[in-house]
Amino acid sequence: MNELSDIHILVVDDDNRIRELIKRFLAQRGFRITTAADAAKAQAKMRAMDFDLIVLDVMMPGMDGFELTQAVRENRDTPILLLTARGEAEDRIKGLSLGADDYLAKPFEPEELVLRINNILRRARPSGATHTKVRFGRFQFDMSNGALTEQGTPVRLTGGEETLLKALARDVGETVSRYDLCELTGGGERAVDVQMTRLRRKLEADPRQPVHLQTIRGEGYKLIADAIFEDRG
Repeated sequence: MNELSDIHILVVDDDNRIRELIKRFLAQRGFRITTAADAAKAQAKMRAMDFDLIVLDVMMPGMDGFELTQAVRENRDTPILLLTARGEAEDRIKGLSLGADDYLAKPFEPEELVLRINNILRRARPSGATHTKVRFGRFQFDMSNGALTEQGTPVRLTGGEETLLKALARDVGETVSRYDLCELTGGGERAVDVQMTRLRRKLEADPRQPVHLQTIRGEGYKLIADAIFEDRG
């Protein structure tokens, strides 16, 4: 999708004023917007149509944003940006562990919301450029655009997972410290560990005994690859 008008965003927030403000601002920026006032209405709309991204408030009555994120991840890879009234690390870690791509604390500047959305969409739809690639097992990872494939089939990564895999792929076979990974992902050590756990579930036959994404006790993590090469095709 090259045109913003082709990008369909679902905005879910029980606060009518905030929901309409977000809708108006994103529509002015060229996005196609659908709104829902609660999780039930959001799920009904997701059954009726496909969305390119979900902007989802965490604090909602009934099923909250965390629960809806978990429900979406059971059968969809749609990118999710969580809106939270609190910026606590526990909320951020919980959102990431459930498969959210990013989070934004309220109150926020509308321009930051657009930047976060554009970053998520860019990661979800990488460009066609091909440069350095890493192959491990059934998987291939393109470091230039963050595209991961399993025997040619795309595997979607959240923003944190992509950042983590890129950092490890740049130093294949070498230990990357947890401190460096925290700096790159912008989270704490627990957030890095949570994203590593999710990444292993996608890449390892047995996540409890990883072959490719190895833990170096007391130091950090290391990616074991079969090959690294330039693909100019």
